[in-house]
Amino acid sequence: MLFDLPGPATLYDALLNRDPDYDGRAYVGVSSTGVFCRLTCPARKPKRENCSFYTSVGECIQAGFRPCKRCHPLATAAEAEPAIRILLAALNERKGHRWREPDITRMGLDPSTVRRAFNRHFGMTFLEMARLDRLRDGHVALAGGSKVIEAQLDAGFGSPSAFRTAFARLMGLPPGSFAADGLIKADYIDTPLGAMIALCDTTHLHLLEFADRKALPAELRRLHQSFKGRIGFGRQAPMDLLERELESYFSGRGAQFSVPMAFHGSDFTKSVWRALVQIPAGETRSYSTIANEIGRPIAVRAVARANGANQIALLVPCHRVIGADGSLTGYGGGLWRKQKLIEIERQYARNSKDPGHDPIR
Repeated sequence: MLFDLPGPATLYDALLNRDPDYDGRAYVGVSSTGVFCRLTCPARKPKRENCSFYTSVGECIQAGFRPCKRCHPLATAAEAEPAIRILLAALNERKGHRWREPDITRMGLDPSTVRRAFNRHFGMTFLEMARLDRLRDGHVALAGGSKVIEAQLDAGFGSPSAFRTAFARLMGLPPGSFAADGLIKADYIDTPLGAMIALCDTTHLHLLEFADRKALPAELRRLHQSFKGRIGFGRQAPMDLLERELESYFSGRGAQFSVPMAFHGSDFTKSVWRALVQIPAGETRSYSTIANEIGRPIAVRAVARANGANQIALLVPCHRVIGADGSLTGYGGGLWRKQKLIEIERQYARNSKDPGHDPIR
């Protein structure tokens, strides 16, 4: 489906003219080569009869096309915007810096353009992302046993109230609400797609989310209630295993996870999550397929809700569920991450699961 895009004739003209207006909104699959491209691809233009047009990378992959090596259509749109590349590099280089709009202007960038670009791709502004990065420093200090005031200073916040407010916006609760001797502990794990927050007890993983996910604070508040306030900062044994297996996954060495997981949800929701775990890396499923697999063929919308409520990203691969039409559909960590994860997993062959190991409780 082309939705609100123009017809194939107009899109073919856009391909011939390398029109940037359709970049990220339309792709062309070329039957004579078996590849799909951006409409701005510099390669030699195909004949009209060999072209079919799609609205998403997911549709192209579902149709059997492989990505072009010249225009790299799997590279996220975020990576293609110079302002985003520049600022993400600066954020990495200037750790702890208190970013303000004048800093952006001094770099020769327009703050309003930057604001729109970051909101479009990440669901937050660059300044919000920079604040999250500083909050991480405060989290690390608390995990190391520092007092709140020390964590506040480590995070570069001049005001205690500002630190508490910003911390609560990220973690769902102010720092004083977390237990010093919590049975469940929260810590950061770095990945190539951004920092993640993991919650573990001594044996199981309870939550793994990208730190910038909008739903993370609400998820943490619910878990805080479930565990009666026994969540603290620091590391538990499963996190070390999790970190090793995530590194292996992103480096292309393997997509199997053995970290034991604890699910928090209804029986129906858990059945959906168990079905997600069974999808091999490199494959995708539709919501209707999952509904059929769990014996609830008319519960497609409920399956979609359960998919969106998943609290253990990557290990419970909700990113492997796409629309029936091949579109990527929604993803709590951002569509750019979903697209990148699908790209990463194309290298993995179908792996058989060990029938003697059930990592879920």
